[in-house]
Amino acid sequence: MIKAVIIDDDAQMRELNGRLLNDNFPDINIVGEADGVESGIELISLKQPDLVLLDIEIKGGTGFNVLQKVKPYNFKLIFITGFNDFAIKAFKFSAIDYILKPVNEFEFTQAVERALTQISSEDAEKQYDNFLEHFEKKTQSRKIVLRTAEAMHLVDIANIMYCKSDNSYTTFIMDNANDIIVSRAMKEYVPLLDEFGFVRPHQSFLVNVKFINKIDKSDGGFVILNNGKEIPVSARRKQALFVALEQIN
Repeated sequence: MIKAVIIDDDAQMRELNGRLLNDNFPDINIVGEADGVESGIELISLKQPDLVLLDIEIKGGTGFNVLQKVKPYNFKLIFITGFNDFAIKAFKFSAIDYILKPVNEFEFTQAVERALTQISSEDAEKQYDNFLEHFEKKTQSRKIVLRTAEAMHLVDIANIMYCKSDNSYTTFIMDNANDIIVSRAMKEYVPLLDEFGFVRPHQSFLVNVKFINKIDKSDGGFVILNNGKEIPVSARRKQALFVALEQIN
């Protein structure tokens, strides 16, 4: 049976999350609750859970303080938050599941189901370390976690040549030719990558300017990459593309 713990300083939220787990996941056994940093660290160390539901704002600090103290990460984590946009951006960089307050049952069950499929994964250490690096801004050379059905990929953002959208799927074309396909729409990655020199010449493409060789203005316009790949430039994005390129140092 899967063991879970709930760490939240709001007793009503602990009760709600516990009820949602019991109602929707009978195979999950809630083995303990805590309301603060110290009690949360002690609970995880004592119970060795498979799943941790962790609020951001708790007694004595934050859920991130708990995460910093409980290595090795032998569990899957779902953060619960009512705010903190920067933290949410860090979650997305690291493909960590989170639930926004007020908690919606459908979103709750989706997050738990995703976490359950990853419980046996050996990539939690890299995933959570990457999250803490993003949240604490420890590094300028950033990585992003790309989660596929088969694996968790931790890749250097600088090695992404471009992204291609295919409805609800996004293909990351890497400079090492090992393409990665994730089942998330490209629009989710645009705000994450735009600060790292990515531009969007077309609705279906997000391009790393590091790999742009030239802009061909014939036949409507193309971005030509270093490897000869041609990316179309849409008429409505052409001016914004030129402006973005001029602003890059």
